Amino acid sequence: MKTWKIAALSTLAVGVLVSGCGTTGSTSSSNTASNTSSTSGNATTSSSASGKTIGFAVSTLNNPFFVAMQNGVQSEAKKDGLKVTVENGNNDAATQLNQVQDLIQQHVSAILLNPVDSNSLSSAVKLANQANIPVITLDRSVNFGKVATFIASDSVEAGKEAADQLIKALGGKGQVVELQGTIGASSEIDREKGFDQEIATAPGIKVVAKQTANFDRNTALNVMQNILQAHPDINGVFAQNDEMALGALKAIQQSGKKGIDIVGIDGEQEAITDVNNGLIYADIAQQPTQEGILGVDNAVKLINGQSVPKTVSSPLQLVTKGSSFKGF
Repeated sequence: MKTWKIAALSTLAVGVLVSGCGTTGSTSSSNTASNTSSTSGNATTSSSASGKTIGFAVSTLNNPFFVAMQNGVQSEAKKDGLKVTVENGNNDAATQLNQVQDLIQQHVSAILLNPVDSNSLSSAVKLANQANIPVITLDRSVNFGKVATFIASDSVEAGKEAADQLIKALGGKGQVVELQGTIGASSEIDREKGFDQEIATAPGIKVVAKQTANFDRNTALNVMQNILQAHPDINGVFAQNDEMALGALKAIQQSGKKGIDIVGIDGEQEAITDVNNGLIYADIAQQPTQEGILGVDNAVKLINGQSVPKTVSSPLQLVTKGSSFKGF
C-alpha cells in the first residue's frame, strides 16, 4: 500500500503559517470592507489595493465548504481594505458565466473564481483575460485561459488517501462504491484519478458502482438508496466530499445495513463528529477558510503589481476516530 504524504503549503513569503465545502445564498451580494491598512497572511496592503473591489464567483453557497471559503475571503478582504462582490452560481455553469461577465463589466480589480465546471468556465476566464482582470481559481480550476494562481489542496493525493483508508478498513477485500462530484469539475476529476489509481493496488477490492451525486447531500441520499438496492453486499463507500458522505450515511442508516465503511473528503464539522462517533471511517480534511484567505492575499499582490506563484497547495489532514482535528 502506498504511504500517503500530506500536501505541503507552497511558499508564498517568509513567515506564513497555515491554520485550519450551509445556507443557500442569493445570486449576488456586495460586502464593503473598511479601508484600514494592515498586514495579513502574506500580503501587505498598500494604497494601490485599499478601496478596490474584487469579485468572488463561487460555485454554490449551499455547502458548508464554500460558506467557509466565503468567510475567509470576506474576513481577509476586510483586513486589507478591499470591497468584495459575491456571486453565487448555485451549481449552474451558465449562471456563473453570466455572473463573471457582470463582474468584468463592473471593472473589478481581480476575480476569485471557484468554477462550477472546469471546461464551461474557461470562456469566462478568457473574457477576464481580454479585460486585463487577473483571475485566481480556488479549490477547482479551469481547462483553458490564463489563471494567475490556482489555490487548492492536492485532490489526487486526497483521492489516493481515501482509497488507502478503505483498503485498510476492508482488509483489502470487498465491494465498494464511488460517489462522484460534479462531472467536469477539476476536483472531481482529480479525486477520481487518485482513488482509482490507489484502489487498483488492492486486487481483492472491486468497485461495483460509480455514480455522480453532484457534491450534494440530498442527491447522494437518493443515489445511495438506489445503489444499495442494486448492490446489497457492498462493504465500503468513497464519497468525493463530506456532503455526499453524510447523504450516503443517512441512506445506509435508513436501510438498516451494518458494516459499511465510508470515507469522505473536506473536513466538515458534522462529518468529523461522525468519524469520532464511529459512523464514518475516515475523512480527508481540507482548509477552505484558509484557501479564501490566500485568494485575497494573492489578489492584493496582483493589484499591487507583484508576482504570484502559479499554484499554492493548501494542506490536507487525515482524520480518523479519536482525532483532535476541528472541522469547519
